[in-house]
Amino acid sequence: MTTTPTPASEPLTRQVSHHVSQSVFDGSRLRVVLLVEVYDGAQQQFLETYERLRSHVESVPGHLGEQLCQSIENPSQWLITSEWESAPPFLNWVSSEEHVRMVKPLHSCVRDTRSLRFHVVRETGHPATGAGSAARGRLQTSPRIGDGVIRHALTFTVKPGSEDTVAGLLADYASPEPRVDDTTRLCRTSLFLHGNRVVRAIEVRGDLLAALRHVAEQPEVRAVEEALNPYLEQDRDLGDPESARVFYTRAALPAVHHVTVGEEDPAARRHALSYPARPGCGMRLAQLLAEADEAAADDPRSPVLCSTIFQRDEVVVRLVDVRGELGDGDPAVALGLADPARVAELTTLLDGPAPAGDELARALGGARMALVTDRRAPGV
Repeated sequence: MTTTPTPASEPLTRQVSHHVSQSVFDGSRLRVVLLVEVYDGAQQQFLETYERLRSHVESVPGHLGEQLCQSIENPSQWLITSEWESAPPFLNWVSSEEHVRMVKPLHSCVRDTRSLRFHVVRETGHPATGAGSAARGRLQTSPRIGDGVIRHALTFTVKPGSEDTVAGLLADYASPEPRVDDTTRLCRTSLFLHGNRVVRAIEVRGDLLAALRHVAEQPEVRAVEEALNPYLEQDRDLGDPESARVFYTRAALPAVHHVTVGEEDPAARRHALSYPARPGCGMRLAQLLAEADEAAADDPRSPVLCSTIFQRDEVVVRLVDVRGELGDGDPAVALGLADPARVAELTTLLDGPAPAGDELARALGGARMALVTDRRAPGV
């Protein structure tokens, strides 16, 4: 197969730092692949539900088009591919309550689904050129070099006043078996509290979905999850697949950016910071923090060894591994606010005034999430 070079007239993304192994902010086009296995006899219901979804998604900003495909070997297997101008509009839509409601009818006719998301790096054929090509979005300029680790988080809120009880439950349970199968392994789990919000960040080598299912099936995990139920603000019944699916869909907190200086330090400490955003401003706030961490990675004086930013709606969490204590150095650097010009823009994005001057140290204390537990698998 011959790959056609990208025409000079087609816009490309800027070259991101080699420290960035994951990002949704480079402006490149996104391809989403959804693998679906439909129950026998439910084909017509699936098609009718899909048509309702398709007619809606066509009007979503950033959506370019999609295809519905059926397997030539197994008629119960379907493939839905969609193309987006970039990742942020897709992530905003897929995390919305409207999307949760619209896909609910699919669950009664679908046995299993698997969603995969890719930035477009190269194209074959003859892509459009000229003014129309800009509307289709850009190509990722070059493949990123990752470390083989998938980063993901879950977040939920608990009833006010139950925080200490919840922290005790989450700190005391036995760690699940890290080996999932021959290709997948749990590497690290970090749990934090900020007010009544819980954030559980996990690192996995291999298949994230297989790892999440593996953890959910462990008796020690199921026991603590059942013990948490009375304290959750959102009701759930883990014995009801639909209730569990909706809860974990809403709890998903995707990693939108990861940057590392590529150095290991056994004495590094892990911290998490919470940045509540104003309605509709979460993605832009996450992008500003990502750009600040990208710049800091090039500064050998920065205490931050790596940073992962998670974002969903107005919830923005920055997970950082630092040399020494988080508050030992400049609080502006620890907060990711070293650029005064960016602090000014943050004023319009944060749910509250952006800190400056002497307020930075107090702001750092207010943003810090309380560590509940940070567990590494043996040998990691």
